[in-house]
Amino acid sequence: MQKVKVKNLHKQTMEERLNTLRAGVLGSNDGILTVVGVLVSVAAATTDQFTILIAGLSDLLACAFSMASGEYASVSTQKDTERAAVAKEEGLLKTDWDGEVSAVRTYYQEKGLSEKTAQSIAEDLMAKAPLKTIVRVKYDIELGHYLNPWDAAFASLFAAALGGILPLMAMILAPAGLKWYATILAVILSSALTGYISSKLGNGLVKVAVIRNIVIGLITITIHYGVGRLF
Repeated sequence: MQKVKVKNLHKQTMEERLNTLRAGVLGSNDGILTVVGVLVSVAAATTDQFTILIAGLSDLLACAFSMASGEYASVSTQKDTERAAVAKEEGLLKTDWDGEVSAVRTYYQEKGLSEKTAQSIAEDLMAKAPLKTIVRVKYDIELGHYLNPWDAAFASLFAAALGGILPLMAMILAPAGLKWYATILAVILSSALTGYISSKLGNGLVKVAVIRNIVIGLITITIHYGVGRLF
């Protein structure tokens, strides 16, 4: 039983870490594309470095805080949903005990155990920790361990800022004749990195994810450059 508790705690901790990393990757990718879009549009319309800097920096801050608030709201909603599920099961344990035991038995039968063995395990677990057992079986929730919206928010905030700062520095600090090349290179490198990380988190194809992110970044540059030149 102790091994099961440690395993469940480890699983929950991994889920929290993965959720935080996911928020960071999304924030970084959004920071890259949003900031470079504004930078390229403004730089294509004017050569004034101060104007480009203010526009890029303003967008960087807006993007970072926007992503952070979005992640906070999203994870908070998920947390509220989990708490509502726990409250619902607390009520069902009082009004439909047999139905709850049956749900646990069915869960273990679907795992390949016989009905008799599954029933024995269900009765034993429900006698010891009914609420913890039923929310884990029905919702895969570890009682008392909820995703932290602040972790996701801060991860997204800093990742978006870091994702956008590289193209911004390239555009502002590179020599005039090289700033476009430097910005494109910055976008390629940062997009490739977020593609690599996202593929590893999602167990996807690294090459596909990297190429996809780079292509999206280059398309973003092309579209916004066109908009900037138009105006």
